[in-house]
Amino acid sequence: MPPATIPSDTTGRGVSRPVQVADKIKEWVVEHRLNAGDRLPNEAELMARFGMAKGTIREAMRILEAQGLIKTRTGPGGGSFVHEVSKERARALLGNYFYFKHLTIADIYQLRSVLEPELAASLAGTLDAETLEALRDNIAEFDSPATDAEQERERHIVSLRFHAMLAEQSRNPFLAFLIDFMACMLSDLTVYRRLFDPPNTELWRRGRDYQTRLLDALRHGDSAAARRIMSEHMSTAWRLMEMQEAEMVKRFISE
Repeated sequence: MPPATIPSDTTGRGVSRPVQVADKIKEWVVEHRLNAGDRLPNEAELMARFGMAKGTIREAMRILEAQGLIKTRTGPGGGSFVHEVSKERARALLGNYFYFKHLTIADIYQLRSVLEPELAASLAGTLDAETLEALRDNIAEFDSPATDAEQERERHIVSLRFHAMLAEQSRNPFLAFLIDFMACMLSDLTVYRRLFDPPNTELWRRGRDYQTRLLDALRHGDSAAARRIMSEHMSTAWRLMEMQEAEMVKRFISE
């Protein structure tokens, strides 16, 4: 088989050869329908397949390993193997990208307010007793208002976990990942910007009420109610969290 064609640097518009080869290897994996755990060709075979020098192939493999797409093992039975990127790693990598984007509460809630009501509607009547019980237990973890900033921080994180738990139940893996990712980003934003200080009793009360009502709608299979309650929940949380954000900015300026 002739070597795969790799675009020149000019055609690749500045993309280095190792990056181009890494992309070609990914395409090859998809074309051959390899799964996690399947062995990749050895170094000599990759050199022949892509018509590249040893150094270029090794750098391409390092790129793929850094992306979490391959795993290299040494010793007997070693080699390079296709590796499935974990949700945690994908979330961390994407989070690194947004770290420098200076996200606001509005940025996150603009998307949450669209996606989460549809998720809730799709899950109505589909959750088993164990999942419903786990969601109920999660709500019970913040059954009283916070008395200090540390308790408020913990309640924010627990409340957001409720949404991540719902996301896990989605049959749409892309939707599930996006909602889980947004919950994690909001949790991080809350912590490092100290949006939990001072404690907000209204945010606690309204959030707990919405989640309790939503759980009833999910249990009874009422998709219209689930969508409406989640939509109201997102709208209210958006408003109250922006108030917390404004308070934080005011405090920062005064200091």
